[in-house]
Amino acid sequence: MMDKKIYIDIFAGCGGLSTGLLNAGWKGLFAIEKNADAFSTLKYNLIDNKEHFLWPTWLPVQECDINELLKEHEEELQALQGKVTLVAGGPPCQGFSMAGKRDKNDQRNKLVKSYIKFIKLVLPEVIIFENVHGFTVNFKDKKGTKQYSSYVERALKRLSYKTAHQIVDMSEYGIPQNRKRFILVAIRHHSPKKVFETLNSNKEPFYKARGISCSTTVYEAISDLEKVHGTRPSPDTKGFQAGLYGPVQSGYQRLMRQSVTSDTDVVDSHRFVNHRQATINLHNDLLAYAPVGKRITPNDNIVSNLNRRGVTVLNRAAQAPTITSIPDEIVHYTEPRILTVREHARIQSFPDWFEFKGKYTSGGERRKQEVPRYTQVGNAVPPLFAEQIGLAILEVLSNDKNE
Repeated sequence: MMDKKIYIDIFAGCGGLSTGLLNAGWKGLFAIEKNADAFSTLKYNLIDNKEHFLWPTWLPVQECDINELLKEHEEELQALQGKVTLVAGGPPCQGFSMAGKRDKNDQRNKLVKSYIKFIKLVLPEVIIFENVHGFTVNFKDKKGTKQYSSYVERALKRLSYKTAHQIVDMSEYGIPQNRKRFILVAIRHHSPKKVFETLNSNKEPFYKARGISCSTTVYEAISDLEKVHGTRPSPDTKGFQAGLYGPVQSGYQRLMRQSVTSDTDVVDSHRFVNHRQATINLHNDLLAYAPVGKRITPNDNIVSNLNRRGVTVLNRAAQAPTITSIPDEIVHYTEPRILTVREHARIQSFPDWFEFKGKYTSGGERRKQEVPRYTQVGNAVPPLFAEQIGLAILEVLSNDKNE
């Protein structure tokens, strides 16, 4: 059991962080995710098909709320002290996000305290805490100003961890989007700064070994998924068309398509939206008149009938904007449509063998309960970044041991 380093993924979502850690040579103990849709994706890929998690007998293999876990399994968690090298993951980001409305009373913000309690029980050697850029911004409430990131760091220091954090732009790590994230590394007996130094110095050899470049463009990421390569009826939804693979046109596409059983298969989750004619006309106008790679709003008066908060036509020669849970904010660089779930997943660096489960989209009240495929992808940690930080941690732990 102990030949590979063991980790727990907490607030795991659909498993982006775990997919990267799997590729970096880690072994999962278990993953905590309270949403059934996201957990079904993680389970299908990393438990049913990959047997990546050891999974203790005392914990059912199903979705699980962290507060329930803390209430019912405190002793079992405490018994893991000394057996778990890493706890990875951070609380859901919506309460902290710059993109949504910031709410200091958001229940999700209280999950930060549950997170600290979990760490206190398990006491892993290393922690990776990932959250949105907005996590470092101050909140004001009746008691004055509170910065959640410094609250987390102070709590970890009280538990004898050394901490270091950075705002990391994923576009600098081979991921084809501008996505800034708060990354905190905390270690008990080693230097957390060394993890960031190693992460940075290993970039070039990492890309070289995988045949990709450190700066991946939208075209390099998704040009083999264009609709012109052909369609057939969607295997999982009646009345929709799904895309076929075109020829590989970059090292990134080759990497993403590794381990896919057949290039003639329908690509998973590559289902095209059935746009109304008015929407297709709007997208054609955007392709004709909108500046590429720049978010435009109705106030810009570039096209008529734009009823979205904002929309960006992708620049094929640059990175995409941040992939979120809202698919209609991005228009394809050459086809009058929004992107498919698979194209979002490519831009998030999910390999094509990774299949998404649940509904494609959700609306109205259902959005509070459901986490459809677009949202699962948008909320995830890019696996290609998770792999690199997973490798950097392993290197720091083994180097420090040798010193």
